[in-house]
Amino acid sequence: MREIVLDTETTGLDPADGHRVVEVACVELANLLPTGRELHFYCNPERDMPEEARAVHGLSDEFLRDKPRFAEQADRLVEFMQDARLIAHNADFDVRFLQAELRHCARPLLANGVVDTLQLARRKFPGAGASLDALCRRFGIDLSERTKHGALIDTRLLAKVYLELMGGQQPDLGLALGGAGSNPGEARPIRRTHRPARPHAALESELTAHRALIATLTGSLWSAS
Repeated sequence: MREIVLDTETTGLDPADGHRVVEVACVELANLLPTGRELHFYCNPERDMPEEARAVHGLSDEFLRDKPRFAEQADRLVEFMQDARLIAHNADFDVRFLQAELRHCARPLLANGVVDTLQLARRKFPGAGASLDALCRRFGIDLSERTKHGALIDTRLLAKVYLELMGGQQPDLGLALGGAGSNPGEARPIRRTHRPARPHAALESELTAHRALIATLTGSLWSAS
């Protein structure tokens, strides 16, 4: 199962108001394990950066001015995602912006399945904090590098959070199915040691003790029989 954990940074909250994507990051998972493949790029939004957005992610007009436009990077993004399932925190926000950017540069829209880790966390921990910071603290994930919002660091953190939400990594499972030198995907036969059947018949000493106990009881069902 191939999945892509993703995050975006933008100039604002709604593409319908003319806001644009300025950063995209993707981390690839295969069967709930990171593969080491990542995609990360910045975009020139072709507009100014509002101070409110800059305060969140720290990306300035000066920094973004010489970056490629989204349209110049759209093909490599779509190719990286292919038909993988997309994993994002508050996924509607990221997917809405990516669809708007793809529409803006006349590319086909995404048709990938999507998992929203925010909704997943709220179902799993009702009433508890479900922000990325809160979930990292819950699962003991190091947040020291996250001084500001940034798509790449947030995506790497979200990948760890997602694995925890899905039950956590279970390395012992791999050891049970194979060891050094075994072929990937090839289950190793489980060897069982034959043990003789346990005796079920009562010993004579146990029967004698049972009869002695019954003799001390008054009106018991065993005495009646």
